[in-house]
Parts: sequence; C-alpha cells; structure tokens
Amino acid sequence: MRNRRRGLCLRPQIDPLDERCLLSAGLSLTQVAAAYGLNAIGKVNGTGSGETIALIEAYNDPTIASDLHTFDQAYNLPDPNLTVVNQSGGAVSATAQTNTGWAEEESLDVETAHAVAPGANLLVVEANSQNIQDLLAAVNTARNTPGVVAVSMSWGFGETPNETSYDSYFTTPAGHIGGNGLPGGVTFIASSGDNGSLAGASYPAASPNVLSVGGTTLLLSSSGAYQSESAWIDSGGGYSKYEPEPSYQAKVQSTGYKATPDVAFDGDPNTGVQIYVTLPTRYGSQGSWITVGGTSLGSPAWAGIIAITDQGRALAGEPSLDGSTQTLPALYAAPTSDFHTVAPASSSFGGGGGFGYGYGYSAFGSSSWFGGSGLGASATTSSSSTGANTATGLGTPIGPALVSTLTTPVTPVTGSGGGTTPTPAPPPTPTPPTNRGGGGSGHHHRPTHKGSSTTKAGKTHAAAPARTRHVAQGSAPKKLSTRSLRD
Repeated sequence: MRNRRRGLCLRPQIDPLDERCLLSAGLSLTQVAAAYGLNAIGKVNGTGSGETIALIEAYNDPTIASDLHTFDQAYNLPDPNLTVVNQSGGAVSATAQTNTGWAEEESLDVETAHAVAPGANLLVVEANSQNIQDLLAAVNTARNTPGVVAVSMSWGFGETPNETSYDSYFTTPAGHIGGNGLPGGVTFIASSGDNGSLAGASYPAASPNVLSVGGTTLLLSSSGAYQSESAWIDSGGGYSKYEPEPSYQAKVQSTGYKATPDVAFDGDPNTGVQIYVTLPTRYGSQGSWITVGGTSLGSPAWAGIIAITDQGRALAGEPSLDGSTQTLPALYAAPTSDFHTVAPASSSFGGGGGFGYGYGYSAFGSSSWFGGSGLGASATTSSSSTGANTATGLGTPIGPALVSTLTTPVTPVTGSGGGTTPTPAPPPTPTPPTNRGGGGSGHHHRPTHKGSSTTKAGKTHAAAPARTRHVAQGSAPKKLSTRSLRD
C-alpha cells in the first residue's frame, strides 16, 4: 500500500514512487507460501477449493487474465475460475479507464491470492475510480456475491472522524451464502500501510470489522525453508483515533481504540516476490516480470488463508467465518504456536514480535521504538501497562497450525465491533479531516538497497487510495526450490 498520505478526508492521492531495481530476482510467491506452510495443509489439501476470494481494485486491467495465465504457466499452477466485474457487478466496459499503478496492484493481488489458494475462485471487482464512494460500491458488490468468503483490500486512506459510518460495509450481509453453497460469513482484510507506524493507523485497516495485515522482512534458507522474520521498517500501523477498541483485543491492549495491524506477512520489497504484469501506457503495452513488496502483499495472502480455512470448515459442515465476530476473535484467542515470532526491526528497539501481554512477550516499556530512519515500524504502548505491537500484530502464520485452529467450530462473539447487517445506505459525503489525508493509489513499495525508503512526489489525483508498490523490472522467475501448492 503506497501511503504518501495527503489530500482531503477519505480521498487519497496517487503518489508514484521511483523505479528502483532489486539486486536479486526476488522470491517466488509459491516459495513464500511454502515457507509459511500454506502448501502443507493436508486436512483440506491447501487449495481453497469451492471458496471465492474477492479482490477490490480501481480502474480496469484489460490484461489481468492473460497475465495470470503467464504467471500460472511459470509456476505450474492451475488456471483458476477468474471473474472480473465492474463496481456494480456488471460487465466491464471495453472503454473503461485504465491506470498503470492500479494494473500493477491488480496483478499483485490476483497472483498472490491464487498462489496461496490455487483452488479458490477469484472475483475481481473494479471500481470506476479510486474515490471512497466507488471503492465502497465495489466492496458492497463483493460482499453480496454468493460464494465470497474473503474480501481483500490492498489500499487505504488517512483516518477521518466520520470513518465509523463506513464500517457497516465490512460486515456479512444477512442471509449470505458462503463457499460450497452453505450459509456463512465474510472476512474483510486490508493492508495496514507502508509509511511505518509514525504515520498512524489507516482506514479501512482501522475498522474493528477488518483484519489488518502488516509487513515483515522474511529470511529463508538456501533451500527455501523458513528461517526468521523481523518487522519491516515501513510496516504501517498504530492506534486508531476514532475506531473503538474491539473486545477481541482486550488481552493485548487497553487504550479504548483499535490497534493495527492484527497480523502480518512478508512485505519488505528486499524480500519481495515476483509477479507478471502488463502495464497499459500510451505507447502500447508490454508484459514483464517485476519484483514487488509492501503490505499489499499481505492482504490477498491472508484472503487465501481464509479461503483455505473456510474450505476445511465446509468439509466439516461448518459455515464460512464472519470476520468481526469469528475470524478476528479466533485469531486473538489462538495459541502462540499458531504464529511465527517476529523480531523488532532492530535489536536495539526493545520489545518483541507479536503482541505483548498474553502472547509470550513482555509488554513494551517505552512510548515507541523506531526503525533506523526514524520512520519505521513502531510498537506504541497505551496509557496502561498493556501495549500492542503496531508493526506486525500477532505475527505471521504457521499455516497448518493456524488453519487447524480456525477450522474448529467457532461460536460468533458479540460486541466485537461487527456482526451481520443489511446492505448499508450510501456513504455520507466525507468531511475535511483535522489530520492528514489519504495516500497513493497503490500498495507496493519500490525496493531500496541501503535500508532507506526513497520516494518521489508524483502527479496527484484528488480521488485515489493508498496502495503500496515496490517494483523492479526483471526476467522470467527462477524456480527457487518451490513445489506446487497442489502437492
């Protein structure tokens, strides 16, 4: 999620970043999925079969199907059931507006979700523009589509006082049919942002109804096995200024406001992944392999985890999870053995990976800890002795253990800041905030080579959300000791 946050209220702006090349070819998405154990979930065969993942994008990417096919051929993945609709659920017009940054975001989102859950159906809902009304219209279409169990949003806005009026968009509609034709819920997932915790929480990640995903620096062995993780210095997060603290966070903090992120995934562009994308330009289009990172990677990846989980629940005759009343409470109640411990961005920062109280780590004793540039991920304490990790939340998934926990029958929890509601009324007109506005149009930062994050102010548009992109042009991906998620 590219979070150069400027502009009015919930109206983010595009802020292109410099093209920066990685020194290495990057990781493969199948390799990252395998490192987290997401290809070793025998209970459901790790595919998400029968479930539908919805991905909310802006503008039209006319080559998404062909780009995904190229990606699948390179990694020996099956072509999925891919459906692309406009924000109202209809056919996308041949004259629909395109956008280079959003085309890149769409490829990242679709290919990530597919690599993690290769058997899941994919529904891409393309908003007419990047303003909040259009994006929420796309969310509304996605959540009302039968079969959808996870909605991924790799974009965000700076917080504003009226944001709570949008929270009902991130709830399961009454009577919703989840995967495999069973009545069930929807889990909503959003990237936490890429400007570090000093920038504060972003929306919709700050909503108590949304699973917020931060970023890490993932280190693998020469054979591709999981080795260790630390907080990515630019992983966004913080305590919301306006969203109330959900009851499911009672163990980890007591500020009265929601802490973000809830969980994490690989996000550092220097440990980023390869995707295939064709970028529309006025000079024609040409496809290429690029290496990307950012918290945009985590949102569709966690959507894939939810699809795998809900597949297992369907096999057991259980409905798909409702995000705010089941998924989030279950994650916070899960044992620490379901998550990888994520170290701070530097050993000098204090604290530890995951949440402090109740999760095997000491509470953070200082008001904040920062990355080397002063703009990195921080874990801010509350006024009490309980502080949440506002860089990586509970940590990153240990696939088999976590899915096993989530496939256990989960009773909906009331009072978690969410629930099932009818289709909401159209959102109100945003009011000017007293704080900063939204960020760029995408969610993937360009990679850096010396531990810093360099950005360049670009042409801005008044109605764009924050995405996060890190890109390097490259050749076809190398097979880095990967195996198919179908194994």
